[in-house]
Amino acid sequence: MKRHVLLRSAALGVLFALSSNAVRAAGPGDQIDEVVVTAQKRNENIQDVPIAMTALSADDLVGKAVTKSSDLQYAAPSLTVTDAGLTQSVNIRGIGLSSGSPNAANGVAYYVDGLFQPPIVQTGSFYDVSDIEVLRGPQGTFVGSNSTGGAIFVKSQDPSTKSFNGYGEVSGGNYGAVGFQGAVNMPISDDWAIRAAINDQNHDSYYTDLGPYHNKPDSLVEGAGRLGVLWHPTEDFQAVFKVEAVDRDTGGYAYQPVPGTAYAGAFSEPSIRDLDYDSPTRNHEKGQQFSLNLQYVLPDGITLKSVTGYQNKEIYNLYDTDATAVVDDTENQFVREREYSQEFDVLSPTDGPLSWIAGAYFQRNRIDVAIEDESSGFPTDIAIGNKKTTLGYFGQVSYDIATDFVLTAGVRYSTYNVTGDGSVYIGRGIPGFPPGGLYVADAGGKESDGRPTGKVNLDYHIDKDNLLYAFVARGYKSGGLNGPTSTFSPETVWDYEAGWKSTMLGGHLKTQLDGFYNQYNNFQFDTVNTGTGQSAIQNASSATIDGVEAQIQGKEHGFGYDASIAYIHSELAPYTVVDQNLLPPGTLYPQCGAGQTVGCTNYLGATKLITGAPNLLSPDITFNGGVEYAIGLNDEMVLTPRLNYAYVGSEDASPSRDSFYRIKAHGLLSALLRLDFKQYSLEGYATNLTDEKYITGYSINGSAGDQFYGSPRLYGVRLRAEF
Repeated sequence: MKRHVLLRSAALGVLFALSSNAVRAAGPGDQIDEVVVTAQKRNENIQDVPIAMTALSADDLVGKAVTKSSDLQYAAPSLTVTDAGLTQSVNIRGIGLSSGSPNAANGVAYYVDGLFQPPIVQTGSFYDVSDIEVLRGPQGTFVGSNSTGGAIFVKSQDPSTKSFNGYGEVSGGNYGAVGFQGAVNMPISDDWAIRAAINDQNHDSYYTDLGPYHNKPDSLVEGAGRLGVLWHPTEDFQAVFKVEAVDRDTGGYAYQPVPGTAYAGAFSEPSIRDLDYDSPTRNHEKGQQFSLNLQYVLPDGITLKSVTGYQNKEIYNLYDTDATAVVDDTENQFVREREYSQEFDVLSPTDGPLSWIAGAYFQRNRIDVAIEDESSGFPTDIAIGNKKTTLGYFGQVSYDIATDFVLTAGVRYSTYNVTGDGSVYIGRGIPGFPPGGLYVADAGGKESDGRPTGKVNLDYHIDKDNLLYAFVARGYKSGGLNGPTSTFSPETVWDYEAGWKSTMLGGHLKTQLDGFYNQYNNFQFDTVNTGTGQSAIQNASSATIDGVEAQIQGKEHGFGYDASIAYIHSELAPYTVVDQNLLPPGTLYPQCGAGQTVGCTNYLGATKLITGAPNLLSPDITFNGGVEYAIGLNDEMVLTPRLNYAYVGSEDASPSRDSFYRIKAHGLLSALLRLDFKQYSLEGYATNLTDEKYITGYSINGSAGDQFYGSPRLYGVRLRAEF
């Protein structure tokens, strides 16, 4: 820790020295800046893009207290992020990911610097971010599979040859929080530039483990760094290479038994911040990402783009699965995912009535999972290795059919193939079993599917400040395998949508309004594969989802405000599910055969028919809003207080709809007081001001279940220098 503090202090000292002669203009602006987005592969004003979306700049992230991906749900409507330990389930409009299985694909595509992210090791802190775009609804043309719910694009700052600049920021707060982040942009010549950024964040656990090991789950020791290189030899060509690494240690996951489940009676501590683990815990995450973006503009104005990427992500976990000191249930887990991807795009000029985009995409994933479950002294060993290949071919054409009317049609065909091998062994080390355990199940298999997706859109510009649009779009999420004899089907969604975007009051007010109706097929959710005793994915036949969303942003003489709200109604067709709460506690095994009582589970009587249920992880109401006022103290100093409030409605986390697996509605209040003076800023911040006690997700294992809580009230200060 002393080494981290010394490094932060030295780095900040250098950055302050570099910025000693810089001056940043003070005083509030009186218009909302134009927001440029790349949702359709081109740089466009967000108010001219016929997509329901939220764009957040680096300043927006600070003002709205967004420091990591899960915070985005408090800054964008219809978006929820729920915890399940190893992975986070990201859903937009109730569509995304409702399974913790490594065989399930994302339904909300998450990209960082143009690379699609696997659902592990994506909870790190944001740093040196340029902007984030949250797109709602299926993005079947440009994203393809894995975007039935929408897409999130995170873009870090690119190197620039224009100037030598950067920033440094130190922070400190309660729970021992201390952090540093900074970046330096260095032009090497007229053609070359380098940008280096680092991030170092630490805090103590929000919990007290009363068990014998005194674990520190939910603490944080995080280090990350990114290096970007720009080569821009001509006006027509540029190459940007980035490499990033992150290392996070959280001491394990913090959770308690769910009231009403098997082990709840063994845990009687009154505080949600108390734990009672009887085994050591661990959570160590590592990730590396390499990306190369190439762009070349031909003499006739056609643009060629290439995005090449490689990622390697690893997680090492050690759990006390029952979260009590009564039963010796532990699990050691290792997950590694490697991804190779390549995309090529060809874009026409936009100076005529006809414009077009064409492209192709390739992605290969290798997933390795190793689990050693020591529950109740009866070991279970699981090994899984999957190879996934995704291909996509797409094109879009836009044509000005009349003055201010634009017709756009896009299509994509995606294919998906997965092959896997794996096995389940039980009884390792127990007398009467083979030394390595008894082989009981094959976890391998293969599955292939493919679907066409796309969009037909009509835009009408009433004038330069008002856009009306209507479209029909189709999205698709791949299926997969549960084992050699069990697969699940792809999800598809038809989205019928209309919207209005407006800029009013001379640029002081911007609004978005949209309504949609979705026909959703083959909803994927977790149940139990009775042949293996392992979590498996099955499909509900269909669902309907409809709703409305609205956003507003205003600014006038230093007073700024923003708000967004969404109402969503969904209903799944009847489906059957194994209700895990009706099963015996402990590890689940394959279905018992005739006369078998050891190393098996009897699933008879645990099946339920569910009717009239909403989509999982789909609250009916989400809302967020904020107000601020910039007070000019003098020509060089501005004081800005800001308040934010966010609300997420209740949502079901279990397909069996047990009431104790329902995430209750909650609202969070945060505040920021910022003083800008010359090139410096000093901020005092507080999140969850009312110290709301709220659940962020569940993990379900047979009749045992664990619940995760959100962060308590956090407060501190940040000091930043820019140069």
